[in-house]
Amino acid sequence: MRVLVTGGSGSLGTELVRRLLADGAERVVALGRDEAKLAELAESVGKPAALQCFLGDVREPERMREAMWRVDAVVHCAALKRVDLIAADPEEAIRTNVDGTVNVVKAAIGAGVERVLVISSDKATPPAITFYGQTKALAESF
Repeated sequence: MRVLVTGGSGSLGTELVRRLLADGAERVVALGRDEAKLAELAESVGKPAALQCFLGDVREPERMREAMWRVDAVVHCAALKRVDLIAADPEEAIRTNVDGTVNVVKAAIGAGVERVLVISSDKATPPAITFYGQTKALAESF
């Protein structure tokens, strides 16, 4: 299996990448926008040939299309999750959590990727309570 993990350098993404590699995935693409964290991830798993660290942002539709090359499945973990910061800057949360999810799904459809799993995260909150919850509910409805 060849899997793309968005948010691959985040807390959930890195654990998922580790598990996929340990389970023998043919190729794991860890997509993230933090080059230092991607490098740290690669070092921590011994830089296996099956791992491709891919610098990019889910906000960029073209980059998402490029990330889908030869991918069988996508696990979309990328999101802005700090409830306090999102409340103060909701436009950024919309760009990442909603628009970014739309970009990932459209790119996957365009590339013929059959499986896309969208993760709400361990920090999910009900939409009625926080703006973060609202952005994740919108993303999930796409």
